[in-house]
Amino acid sequence: MADPWLSLIGLGEDGLNGLCPASRAALDRAEIVFGGARHLALADVGARGQAWPLPFSVAPVLALRGHPVAVLASGDPFWHGVGGTLAPHLAPGEWRAFPAPSSFALAAARLGWRLEEVDCLGLHAAPFARLVPVLAPGVRVICLMRDGAAPAALAEWLVAQGFGASRMVVLEALGGPRERLHETRAEAFAAAPEALSVSAPVAVAIEGAGAAGLSRASGLPDALFATDGMITKRPVRAMTLSALAPRPGALLWDIGAGSGSISVEWCRAAPGARAIALEPDDGRRGFVAENAARFGLAHRIEIRPGRAPEALSALPAPDAVFFGGGVTAEGIAQVLARLHPGGRLLCNSVTLESEALLIESHLRFGGSLLKIELAEAAPFGRLHGWTRARPILQWSLER
Repeated sequence: MADPWLSLIGLGEDGLNGLCPASRAALDRAEIVFGGARHLALADVGARGQAWPLPFSVAPVLALRGHPVAVLASGDPFWHGVGGTLAPHLAPGEWRAFPAPSSFALAAARLGWRLEEVDCLGLHAAPFARLVPVLAPGVRVICLMRDGAAPAALAEWLVAQGFGASRMVVLEALGGPRERLHETRAEAFAAAPEALSVSAPVAVAIEGAGAAGLSRASGLPDALFATDGMITKRPVRAMTLSALAPRPGALLWDIGAGSGSISVEWCRAAPGARAIALEPDDGRRGFVAENAARFGLAHRIEIRPGRAPEALSALPAPDAVFFGGGVTAEGIAQVLARLHPGGRLLCNSVTLESEALLIESHLRFGGSLLKIELAEAAPFGRLHGWTRARPILQWSLER
């Protein structure tokens, strides 16, 4: 479109004074201006202003398609902003964006941090557990917070996770006349939250210190997972993830998910990787949910009841499939019919019956067979000996 009807305008705390001429012109020609109450006041749009509905919805904007409309956003509309919410509903050329410096950029500039070396998270409506995959000593994170009470709650959470020694910088109203920065330690802030009065909009910069954080490698310790014992053990899990080969944005079917450890490790391994954990047992689905939340991955792990092959037809086509239990010839056939090209199927077996099925499937479809036999040192009287685990047959196939 030669003249897009929708303008996405980034606005800073300095209001109209911070808008470039192009942004100001787009704002001036809009018949209706959408934004939060704070944005509408900063832009001084008067009767043209329309606040977002509660619960939030972009439907009022889309209902005005074809009319000159502006949407105000903090900083860059496409970095944790409304631009990313609106774009899937629009055709190319329906909008034009006028980004301003994001809160992340302003925070990094105040702190002297290289933004490309910082993890940037939007925690407006997300749990603090989203920090679990990234926190480690020396790691720098900038978080956008939902309100003035959130930084104190974050400090308490950091202490509970063993990161009480972390440096925290609370950054209020960046880029405007009310801008303030407060530096503290998480443990000090948590011990006396009343000593610091914070108002929105607010971001928090964290420089990790204290706990070791999680390894980025597959094969987390079994003790980190909530489980009733139905879990793919650490060494086998690491080998399983290696064979599944997680990729950014890829979808895994975790069939017979048990505690969900494979789903968790899959989602940790690549940005945007997703999993559907299929588990018939109510209690074990509870463990999957607990582990997904514990590792900050509840937004990427979907939990469904059911068994293979009956429940598979309702699932979206996968990029990888793991049979942790309940593998059948019909289930394998359904998976191979649905698996995306280049996708991977992997089955682990500990019973003679399922082992026979995997050997037959290998002869029929090809792939790789691997026999995994592990032994762990354990007390043997006054000395030590080897305690052998049940051997596992692993069949993997790439489409």
